[in-house]
This record gives sequence, structure tokens and C-alpha cells, in this order.
Amino acid sequence: MQIPQIQIRQFPAMLSIDADMGKQSLEQPQATVEMEQIRPEQHFTTSRSRLEVNQDRAWDALALGGNLETMSKIYSMASDMALRGLARIVEQGNRMADIHLGGNPIAERAKDWQRTFPEFDFSGEASYDNVDISYTPAEVSIETTPGRVNLDVQVNRPIHQYERGKLEIYMSQYPKVEIIPPQIDQLI
Repeated sequence: MQIPQIQIRQFPAMLSIDADMGKQSLEQPQATVEMEQIRPEQHFTTSRSRLEVNQDRAWDALALGGNLETMSKIYSMASDMALRGLARIVEQGNRMADIHLGGNPIAERAKDWQRTFPEFDFSGEASYDNVDISYTPAEVSIETTPGRVNLDVQVNRPIHQYERGKLEIYMSQYPKVEIIPPQIDQLI
């Protein structure tokens, strides 16, 4: 004989979740930059350089100096030249007086005769350094105004957009217990 059994069925509760992800967009615009460049400036001022050449002593050494200087030298040497001239004349006279000693003093005097006068030496001292050169360099003045760059930077805010997603929680199956009694055949 079979013993009747009670069947119990249990159905658990079922939760369903329907979710969609949210959407987000993020955008960062570039910064706004305004730039101004101020150029540097330079101003130059110069004076003229100067070269001076003085060759007075060179012309004086060649006896080609200025008229005033030459006459001044002759004037300052005049007494000495006169004494030299007298000495020369005395010497020539003494040689003429010695004609009885032999020789020909007149022919010798004619042979030594010159048109120039050696006692008239009014040229200056000859030297390799008779030309004076002086050089004054130019002066350069430089004024500089430095340049610069002016920057004006505006940072732009980020653009942020967000759309919420969907979230639904619902009961897809409620809990339930089924009790099934056994079939009993009863005959009365």
C-alpha cells in the first residue's frame, strides 16, 4: 500500500533589474590666447673718428718747410753763417798768400768753387719718425630698449553633459508556495 504524500512546491521571489548606462560627454575647448609682441629697438649714435697726420718735421728735414719757419732759421743762424763765411774767406786768402810755396791756388780755388753755400744748411733733422700720426677712434653709443611678449590667456571652462541612465527594479516573480494534497480514494 502506498502512503499518500503531500507535495509542497516552493517558488522563490525573483527580482528583475533593467539598467541602462548613463551617457556622459566631456569637451575641453582650447584656451583663448592673445599675444602681442613688442619688438626690441636699438639706437646707434657715433661720432666721427679723426686721423691727424703732421708732416711739418718731414718737410723741414727736406728743407721744404714753410717760408716763415725757414726765414726764422736763417735769421737765427745768420751770425754763425757770417763767421763761417769769414773763416772760409780767410782760409782762401791764406792759400793765395802761400802762392810762393808752390802749387796753383787759383786753379784749386776754381776747382772747389760751388754755387751753393754749405753754411746755409737750414734743413731740419732727418729721422724716420718725422711724420706724426694720431688717431682718435669714433665713439659709439648704443641704446637698447628690450622687447617683450604680452600674453593674455583665458582658460575656457570644460563643457560637461551627463544624461542619467535608466534603472528599473521590479518583481518578475512573486514568491509562492503550492501545497498539493494527495488524492485519497475513499469509499464509504
